[in-house]
Amino acid sequence: MLKKLFSVVVISAITQFLSAQSGTVTGKIMDGEFNDVLPFANVVIKGTTNGTTSDFDGLYSLDVEAGTHTVIFSFIGYETKAITGVKVTSGETVELNVTLNQSSTALEEVVVTTTTRKNTEASVLSIQKNSVTLLDGLSSEGIKKTGAGDIASAVKRVPGVSVQEGKYVYVRGLGDRYTKSTLNGMDIPGLDPDKNTVQMDIFPTNILENLIVQKSAAAELPADFTGGMVNIVTKDFPTSKQMSLSVSGGFNPDMHFKDNFLTYDGGDTDFLGFDDGTRKLPVSSTANIPLPPSDNGTLEGITRSFDPQMAAQRKNSMPNFGLSFSYGNQFDVGNDNKLGLIASIDYKNTTSFYENFDEGVYQKWSESDNYEMRYDRRRVGDLGINNVLLSGLAGLSYKTERSKYRFNILRLQNGENQASIYNQDTQVSNSIQVVKDYLEYTERSVTSLLFSGKHTNKDASFTTEWNVAPTRASVQDKDARLTTFIINGDGTYGISSDAGYPSRLWRDLVEDNIVGKVDFTKNFSMFDQKSVLKFGGLYSYKQRDYSIYSYDIGFRSFNTTSLNGNPDVILAPENIWTPETNTGSFIRGNFQPANTFDANQNTAALYISNEFKPLEKLRAIIGLRGEYFTHFFTGQNNSGSRVLDNEKVLDNFDLFPSANLIYGLKDNMNLRGSYSKTIARPSFKEKSLVEISDLLTGLIFIGNIDLEPTKIDNIDLRWELFGEEAQMFAVSGFYKHFENPIEIVAYDNTAPTNYTPRNSPSAEVIGVELEARKHFGFITEGLKDLFINLNVSLIDSKMDMAEQEYNARNLYLKEGESIDRKRELQGQSPYLINVGFNYKNDGIGLESGLFYNVQGKTLEVVGSAGLNPDVYTMPFNSLNFNFSKALGEEQRSKISIKIDNLLDDDRESQYEAFRAQNQNFSFRAPGREFSIGYSYRF
Repeated sequence: MLKKLFSVVVISAITQFLSAQSGTVTGKIMDGEFNDVLPFANVVIKGTTNGTTSDFDGLYSLDVEAGTHTVIFSFIGYETKAITGVKVTSGETVELNVTLNQSSTALEEVVVTTTTRKNTEASVLSIQKNSVTLLDGLSSEGIKKTGAGDIASAVKRVPGVSVQEGKYVYVRGLGDRYTKSTLNGMDIPGLDPDKNTVQMDIFPTNILENLIVQKSAAAELPADFTGGMVNIVTKDFPTSKQMSLSVSGGFNPDMHFKDNFLTYDGGDTDFLGFDDGTRKLPVSSTANIPLPPSDNGTLEGITRSFDPQMAAQRKNSMPNFGLSFSYGNQFDVGNDNKLGLIASIDYKNTTSFYENFDEGVYQKWSESDNYEMRYDRRRVGDLGINNVLLSGLAGLSYKTERSKYRFNILRLQNGENQASIYNQDTQVSNSIQVVKDYLEYTERSVTSLLFSGKHTNKDASFTTEWNVAPTRASVQDKDARLTTFIINGDGTYGISSDAGYPSRLWRDLVEDNIVGKVDFTKNFSMFDQKSVLKFGGLYSYKQRDYSIYSYDIGFRSFNTTSLNGNPDVILAPENIWTPETNTGSFIRGNFQPANTFDANQNTAALYISNEFKPLEKLRAIIGLRGEYFTHFFTGQNNSGSRVLDNEKVLDNFDLFPSANLIYGLKDNMNLRGSYSKTIARPSFKEKSLVEISDLLTGLIFIGNIDLEPTKIDNIDLRWELFGEEAQMFAVSGFYKHFENPIEIVAYDNTAPTNYTPRNSPSAEVIGVELEARKHFGFITEGLKDLFINLNVSLIDSKMDMAEQEYNARNLYLKEGESIDRKRELQGQSPYLINVGFNYKNDGIGLESGLFYNVQGKTLEVVGSAGLNPDVYTMPFNSLNFNFSKALGEEQRSKISIKIDNLLDDDRESQYEAFRAQNQNFSFRAPGREFSIGYSYRF
């Protein structure tokens, strides 16, 4: 017995000793011809019999003795690739991803030899180079190369992409309506469900496999994107155990440590991004609130149940803070089965303070010889914002010999607290001067699940993939409070109906989505070449409930000048109306049917496409997608003259053909062309009867139940040249024709604060893109690590005005002014410039970069109602500096420094009119922000 036990111990010790002297080489093998994984390719260490094959996902893993090796990759009919200088350290994992190209000679073996560094840099561009559809992207290697901590920072390097507000991604200068975001290929709503794009600063880069920006459509992709679709692909099986922790802080001299920052007392859980119930509606939403003096004994109690806090408070502002943690690992389970796990949690707490913000609503004079604009209303004051974002992502994957299953869960929790004090001067609709206190708390959350599977036959020639993704998104405005005091001529303050009574507002939005899709892929031979047939279907159901609960504070036999302009004493106990005194303040308001709606959208889709090579150097994907879309609406307008009960307001079946061609002029040079048909559908809010007011800006959004979707024809042409070490140069041209484009326009002259979406007849967009990535090694070898990334887009858009708009613009022409029937498309930027200088030295762990981005003047609101001028978003010149340095021999820790908005530019939207001086629609001064961060990899 002792002898047997001794043998087991010795064998175990020897095994552990030997394993301690080895490391692991792992990665993915890609098919260079079809930009797909290459199953069952051979991997062997040169000079040994140690080898393995890739699985149906193209993944491989091989235990290798410590030392420097040459790794050989081969597959029948493909070039053999030998990677030299692969350094393996005991107990460590080396990730080596390889692309194999088909061999042009059938009889003799072709061996391509390259170094580890060159192979890694080449793989950064392999997805883009080998894709038949027009796309740009970042592989996991490319993301590491940027040194970015989140996607919003990394995606700035992608050509044709701009990042707005540090988080929203727009492609080719087109706005949110024409850009779409997906997570692992599935629709996911963001914290603002009315946006197509998800904010990108919530995803840490270390859990990403790649990031793809699709610029041309294909049959297997959703039809509702035009500018681009951003697909975030998370890792399912980390190459090795990964665990990291990072902390960061940010300081803005114009916003932080300011003792005049505006806020108000909230709940104990505000720091976690949700309200603890402090701001909940204190009465039933259907309660019938009586008016004095006909009280049934409940009015006083109802009034006292409302939080009496109505005034913004001046306090000290704190700097920004961030904390994140991520973990990933894979485990062997059973007979060659694998279990993968990823998890991340991210916390951001940011404070913004805008002193002397300026917002206006301007109109033109009706006289033809008076060119200047006058304001209907102008607001100047201070605004304090505290935003908390807590996000968590967890994923579990299980792989057998022929199947893979994945489960992902994403949770986003966001709380935003706003407080503002501002003066408002009104001249046109009412000549009055007031001071306003505004308090608001918005709680947003998204919970998204993903269940998916991938199954293949024995030789991986037929693959089935399925996905199911249920999601719930919630947006709640909790007890928004607005108090308006009129500034009287004698210096006193009062409240009256002229300026509006103090108001309290709750808004609830809940949206449930479920998307399911199945995709089949069959490899076969066509024209004696490998071809790929894809077909499948999708079903999507989205349902939204929206409710507004609005109350105001009335006064009975009460002199409001006695309040001395203090909002907090309006609901003070001694000032509340009681039956005994029959004087004081009281809550009033009842449920209004026009303040609620219910709607649902259904999409059913089928598609088929074929990827093939009709000629040796020509590849093509020809596809057709059909989508049946319905939209049902329940609700009514404010007057009650239009009531809809689950009425079908949109019922369309559309076919979306697509053709993508790529011709290989040389091994490193491609010519691409594509045509596709896509669509942009109105959102729930847009295709409705609802009227939504913004208490801070005073603007009112009015839905348009008669909106039609926008149909777009897209043509793309691109020439591209790929060099060594991730260098490239490309020139692209694109043309888009819009039928019934949707635009946000001013409602009419009598209500200049009202805006609504409307269809225009048609529009055209034509543009060119120039893209270049080049290192400075041509000057001296020492500058090989310094890269310039350049992307310039020039875009011209022309919109055919609707007859209603054209006539309205001609109604109040100025002397010397003429109106063309065409104008620019709302939301389309005329140019986009991205320039970045990036230095990265892996040997010493140093990276530094200077990045400039600007987007041209863009039509934001169409002033189509005669006296209402157009509003333009002015260029924001963003210049940011990044510096990071890895510390320690193994470079496990890193310190990073960032400076945002080095030019100290302002964010401005302005009214423009013929020969008139521009006037502010919105003005914010974001200032410069200095950030420092520290991260550690365990």
